[in-house]
Amino acid sequence: MRSPRTAISPPLRNALALGLALSACLTGSPALAAADEGGSGLDRYYRQRPDWGSCAKGPDDTTGRDLDRAGVRCADVTVPLDYSAPRGRTITVAVSRLKATDTRHRIGSILLNNGGPGGGAVASPPDMRKAMKGVGARYDIIGFDPRFVGRSTPLDCGWPVGMSWLSSGEGRAGFDRQVALQKSLADKCRATNASVLPHVSTRNTARDMDVIRGVLGERKISYLGYSYGSYLGTVYTQMFPTRYDRVVFDGAIAPADYRARLLQGTERENEQALAGWADWAARRHDTYGLGRTRAEVLATIGRIVAASARGPLTIGTGTDAFRIDDSQVPLLLFSGIADDTDPARAAFGEQISALAKAAEGVPSTLSPEFAAALRYALRGEGEPTGAQAAIICGDVAAPRDPELYWRDIERNRAKHPLFGPLTDNIGPCAFWDRPREEPTRVRRDTPALIVAATGDPRTTYRSSVALRGLLPSSRLLTLEGANRHALFGLYGNTCVDDQVNAYLATGTLPKQDRTCAKQAGSQ
Repeated sequence: MRSPRTAISPPLRNALALGLALSACLTGSPALAAADEGGSGLDRYYRQRPDWGSCAKGPDDTTGRDLDRAGVRCADVTVPLDYSAPRGRTITVAVSRLKATDTRHRIGSILLNNGGPGGGAVASPPDMRKAMKGVGARYDIIGFDPRFVGRSTPLDCGWPVGMSWLSSGEGRAGFDRQVALQKSLADKCRATNASVLPHVSTRNTARDMDVIRGVLGERKISYLGYSYGSYLGTVYTQMFPTRYDRVVFDGAIAPADYRARLLQGTERENEQALAGWADWAARRHDTYGLGRTRAEVLATIGRIVAASARGPLTIGTGTDAFRIDDSQVPLLLFSGIADDTDPARAAFGEQISALAKAAEGVPSTLSPEFAAALRYALRGEGEPTGAQAAIICGDVAAPRDPELYWRDIERNRAKHPLFGPLTDNIGPCAFWDRPREEPTRVRRDTPALIVAATGDPRTTYRSSVALRGLLPSSRLLTLEGANRHALFGLYGNTCVDDQVNAYLATGTLPKQDRTCAKQAGSQ
């Protein structure tokens, strides 16, 4: 996953008839791609011809206009709501395509997923083309918004909050409030989306991906997935083991770690990332006023949390004034430490400065970006709510008994007082209907390139190593010393970027696992 919301979010082909015939032999026409689906009732989905056109949905769609200017074309692909009833209700999945410009050396299509869960990738092809450097021109770069996300028949639970990842707070009363809140969120989503919730799952998204592959006319498709996208890619390669080409998992998570309590087990890495940021902030005390040593900065954070437990803190002014209590402060801290670059740390420093002032009763003006993030997280304003929870809850059943969560919180509180009550807390999945399918198990090897930072506070390095162990033919590309989630094309590490692009260009994995060093000046 990315930060709980999403982390990370980044010419027509000319050919003569002979070239088209050769392309059909190499990649398959839509009809050929669908041939192995005969008798399943899915042929009509694999054989559909998308109506590629403008990405702009209207005069106010700036993202769509930017994609149009970059040469991206968009289409909707129709898929069944329920793959066990392919003649029943359908939904649409939004797809974007930036076609290869080096058609002579074209490799194929590469499909993108930015994680989340619940992150879209329709807007990503232009940024990915830049990240892929020279090899990018040899691919059709395909973005898509997974079912019920973004432009793909979006789901909206109408929640009064955007984020359900909250802390239990300091005591039992706060936990009991969380139980009531999380149950109300589950009930509200069920009341508004009962007909589709059973079909929100990673396995169904993987099925949609294979329809996209078929519609594109590709016998095999390459894939690059960040964060949750690594789990989605793992599911796809297990379900469709003959239909993928080159596979990159960045910020990877092992399937056993993908569950309703998705944050459990990340406490140590988040504490390490927070301490690293505190060192950074201490060197900039004159700017942020949070303390001159790591200990002093962390003590300031402790005072913020303690003050929020006594009563809600007020930050911002006017319509952008927010009241934040001890269930929400840990979420804000967690959300700000998944990126150890200077710009991200500076933005987080401004946010903590605002909280520190609020703890002392001093008002402060918020940046537009921070205010917008709070409007979504705390009020559910600006975007649909609930899709992330629906995806997580749709895969693995959560424990039902609230007392189990409370016991875990109390057991973990002494060791991890800040993040334990967040990572162990109850969520809406405790009140969700059970998933219709069992979780995907890894039973087949996959020769993937797994990219991971040793200090990743979202999908831990331990989880990436575990996935490497499940896939003997894979290779692990490690970035040492970075407290960062998601690397390729985003972090600016030349070693990582070059290794990934070499693999995408040749299709050949390194002979053994590789390690990259963090570049000087990157923190």
